[in-house]
Amino acid sequence: MSTSFEQLINTAKIGSYEYVDLNEIVKLALNENIQPSENDDKRVLFLGIDLQNDFMEEGALGVPGAHGDVERINKFLYNNMDQITEVAVSLDTHSLNQIFHPSWWVDPEGKHPEPFTIITSEDVDHGKWKPVYEQEISIDYVKKLEVLGQKQLCIWPYHCIEGTPGASLESQFARMAHFHSVIRNTTLKKIVKGKDPYSEMYGIIKPEYSRDNQTNRELLAYIREFDEVYIAGQAESHCVYETVRQIAEHFADDLQWTKKIYVLKDGMSCIPGFEEENAKAWQALIDQYGIQLVESSKVTAS
Repeated sequence: MSTSFEQLINTAKIGSYEYVDLNEIVKLALNENIQPSENDDKRVLFLGIDLQNDFMEEGALGVPGAHGDVERINKFLYNNMDQITEVAVSLDTHSLNQIFHPSWWVDPEGKHPEPFTIITSEDVDHGKWKPVYEQEISIDYVKKLEVLGQKQLCIWPYHCIEGTPGASLESQFARMAHFHSVIRNTTLKKIVKGKDPYSEMYGIIKPEYSRDNQTNRELLAYIREFDEVYIAGQAESHCVYETVRQIAEHFADDLQWTKKIYVLKDGMSCIPGFEEENAKAWQALIDQYGIQLVESSKVTAS
């Protein structure tokens, strides 16, 4: 390509909320001569999970290592520009009052929980924490998480609030993703998730638990159109892992295809404290579905 990586990306500004001048991006892209994605013999998807400002290291729910992850993801996209057919991104999108935010719960003294508090079914049974809103639905949710073997309810700092800069794509990744969309004559697909006030939604396919079936079958069908899928983003221990698990479980009857799910292990980082259990969880997915954890610099989309 005639456009250098450095013309596109300023690694020193990753996580800095830099203004993204799309006019500049389009001008650079129009100088290139790479075939449009519709001509690809092999369809390859890059799926970026929650690459948003609030998950960068200085964000509201900052993930240590996120800056380096974004740099490596951008280099992977740049080096595979002519091989990646489409880029899709998920956007964690919340309001202040949701079941996993402090405002939803109080203790007997009326105090809200601190971020990273775990609320268990035993806690609600003994009155340690009481929901401020929708008591029956909230208590049922906490109990169902445990019955179904999902992650227990964690109270997160207020993050990715709809309409705030924290909910926006990280600027340097946004530059690369939109450059790809112009240069390959495709559309950057944006997947909004997490707006249901009564459930956490780590994976992009469905909530952790919901009384009604919210499985996004249209999105599953879209993903299955591709021959290979590369996945990276934040946070490894939660939204990336659950996304991969949900996709692999849905297509469990097609292990030849799930083996073509590549997770960039140097393009994601854990929320501190979840590393050990996350390593075991990844190994289970590898053993059961054949998904592959790879280094971004050692794999080529083809």
